[in-house]
Amino acid sequence: MAGDPGLGACGWAGYGLFGMVEEVSEQQARAQMDTNFLGALNVTQAVLPILRGQGSGHIVQISSVGGVAAFPSLGLYHATKWALEGMTESLAQEVAAFGIKVTLVEPGGFGTDWAGASAAHAAPIDVYQPIQDALAAMAAETKSGDPKAVAAALLKVVDAEQLPLRVLFGAAPTHIVKNLYAERLRTWAHWEPVAVAADGD
Repeated sequence: MAGDPGLGACGWAGYGLFGMVEEVSEQQARAQMDTNFLGALNVTQAVLPILRGQGSGHIVQISSVGGVAAFPSLGLYHATKWALEGMTESLAQEVAAFGIKVTLVEPGGFGTDWAGASAAHAAPIDVYQPIQDALAAMAAETKSGDPKAVAAALLKVVDAEQLPLRVLFGAAPTHIVKNLYAERLRTWAHWEPVAVAADGD
């Protein structure tokens, strides 16, 4: 948890579950959702009466660039962060009238233990090994951000006059999201006639 709920800030990070969608067990999926999503929901619900009572506050949810984009071998992790993103966007609209602000922090890769001993791994299925090997090679070449710089960045966010609903942390997510949304917009535009036709006459 980031900050004292009595002062108006809370957050929840969770852990990574690595495994292709076919590899992940139901138990692993439920545990991932319990921690990464329901944990954040429980903390949020606990702090809201306090913030409403004081007429102000700022809830900071720790999401991920994986709450906007998705990559192989992290499908269930992404599911939890996409759930957090959807819940939090609704929450921001629900509590604005009470003077409560809400922000989703969407970090990229940082030099923490997220992919180390704190991570969980599904039992591998051999046919996916080439994808795993390619992901490992990419990870080895990817520069991680400095966790020490995150505190200063977070303080800039929470001290801002106009608080953002979403903010990316790290250089890599800024490139990922720009390219991703450009591609999504192109796809939606291409299929717009079909989308409109789906309304019927």
